[in-house]
Amino acid sequence: MNKLLSFLSGLIFIVLLVGLLALYNYSNNIKFSTDKLVNYHPKLTTEIFDKNGDVIATIYDKRNRLYAPYKEIPPRLIEAVVAIEDTAFFEHSGVNPEAILRAVIKAIKYGKVKEGASTLTQQLIKNTILTPEKTLKRKINEAILAIKLETQLTKEQILERYLNEIFYGHNYYGVKTAAQGYFHKELKELNLKEIAMLAGLPKAPSTYDPTKHLSNALSRANTVLGRMKALGWITECEYKKYIDFVPKIYGTNLVQNKYPFIVDEVVRELKNDFPDIKNGGYKVYTSFDPALQKLAEESLKLGYKGILARYISKLKRRAIPKSKRVDYNDLNGAMVVLDNKSGNILALVGAIDYKKSQFNRAVQSRRQPGSSIKPFIYQTALNLGYSPQSRLVDMSRSFRYGKKVWNPKNYEKNFEGFISLRDALVHSRNLATINLVREIGLNNIYDSLTNMGFKGIKKDLSISLGTFGISVLDFAGKYTLFSNYGTMLKPKIVKRIVTKDGEESEIVTIKKMITEPKQAYLMTSILKDVVKRGTARRAKVEGIETAGKTGTTNEYKDAWFCGYTPEIEVLTWYGKDNNKPMYKETGGKAAGPAFAHFVKGYVELHPETKRKFDIPKGVRVVKIHSKDEYFTDISQPPNDSVGEESSTDIEKLLF
Repeated sequence: MNKLLSFLSGLIFIVLLVGLLALYNYSNNIKFSTDKLVNYHPKLTTEIFDKNGDVIATIYDKRNRLYAPYKEIPPRLIEAVVAIEDTAFFEHSGVNPEAILRAVIKAIKYGKVKEGASTLTQQLIKNTILTPEKTLKRKINEAILAIKLETQLTKEQILERYLNEIFYGHNYYGVKTAAQGYFHKELKELNLKEIAMLAGLPKAPSTYDPTKHLSNALSRANTVLGRMKALGWITECEYKKYIDFVPKIYGTNLVQNKYPFIVDEVVRELKNDFPDIKNGGYKVYTSFDPALQKLAEESLKLGYKGILARYISKLKRRAIPKSKRVDYNDLNGAMVVLDNKSGNILALVGAIDYKKSQFNRAVQSRRQPGSSIKPFIYQTALNLGYSPQSRLVDMSRSFRYGKKVWNPKNYEKNFEGFISLRDALVHSRNLATINLVREIGLNNIYDSLTNMGFKGIKKDLSISLGTFGISVLDFAGKYTLFSNYGTMLKPKIVKRIVTKDGEESEIVTIKKMITEPKQAYLMTSILKDVVKRGTARRAKVEGIETAGKTGTTNEYKDAWFCGYTPEIEVLTWYGKDNNKPMYKETGGKAAGPAFAHFVKGYVELHPETKRKFDIPKGVRVVKIHSKDEYFTDISQPPNDSVGEESSTDIEKLLF
């Protein structure tokens, strides 16, 4: 029997050798091509990092694959894979006649297939070019292509492609993805047992899944270690050290995305310039701060709960007529946090609860800003020479549009007659604002707002009350006109992006100077008063200067607070998705507390934060009735504002 097997072995070996040589001569006529592997460009996972350099999300198209060039793959990992899968890898030319011979002999001896004979090169061909069907034709094609590929690529290139292509379970493709997924480690950080586990996985990723079948995975890894020891590739000491070692396994999905609104914004920002952002293998570094995101989510929920609590309290007191009752099931909100100087997005919340609604109200929804548009109108006036002490007319007027008559009113339903520009904005007087627009000229205001980037505004007096739509994120960018001392910034979350080849691109902030710092500071000084004694008193935070403006639209459909400190800007909005009224919820009442909660938390996280606004060069402070007022060479004190005192005796130049 042994002589017969020996004779058959020799005969089979010769036949195989002659057959493979003959097949190789026809390899150029085969309908399959190795180009896909020669010019290997697989779809790769893009990683998104927070401001601390930690991965917060991975995005990909069908397959999660992080690429590892050959130089990044540890030699021990290569040894482990070769030892268990294809010991003669560095000696054969794509197929291993000896392995095929052994497999045939065992099949004859036992009456069934006992072991495979595919080389790593053949496995790579099967997984990328051919189908996994078990037919003679496919095996022949596999062998031919493997031989051909070995003439086109080096062994190192084949190994690199194999280790980046192979499936490791959990939708992890490539050994780098598996290392990060199962062990939360880079390849260079793996120990010998972890390497052995990864080397053993591709044979049966489900059977040897360490998150579900740890004992199977450990047993398979020990088989790998035993093979390496038998080949003399590891020492007896190393074998004994790791044979009973149990690595820490992570069962959480590597692609778990805790910050979907952030990821959506990253993709939105990059998709035009990087259309392959989801499969190009980029590293995206952002300004996103997880701690501030958590704080923003808490703050937004606090304001939301406050709205509901007030409503329930009034219901219990039977203070709401049945005709005025509100269904708050679709009440929602949004918050955006920016860095004043860079326009970088630090946090972005598009809903009270993402699990209940994935609609991003911070970006996708356009709501009327109401009175929160007024600072832009008043800034226009300041730039034209008005000052915080200019007198405005706060009186009721009727306006006719065809057959319709518009009778705007102040929230307080009264009027002052004459009022300073400062007090008109501090108390958000509608009538004074409308009369200011008429005085300056509707065309001038329209042109000014258009220059600031506002879109969809109508050229009529309703412009005074913010009756157009805008997203929270876009509006946050507009408010940098004040928080960034006259230069408006387009919000962005991506700071830099690195390609799979290591090319780095800085993402530049888009800027537009609207006014001089001294003029913008005049507005900040007024908006500080809005918080101190105006409509935003609920947004006040002890120990730090804050400025901002409330916004409440017709019938209480929208509630805004647009505020900032010397370092950060926070815009908050609440409303119903169906655009129906809330019950008497103003911007100060609904959104102000959310802002205050956020700023308090921010100060706790960053006690070093700047507490007071800088006063730019060119701003003068003048005592008027024992109170400081601010002026510039453009916005000068009115002649009658100083009383009997001489302004030259009491003014001082600040810088």
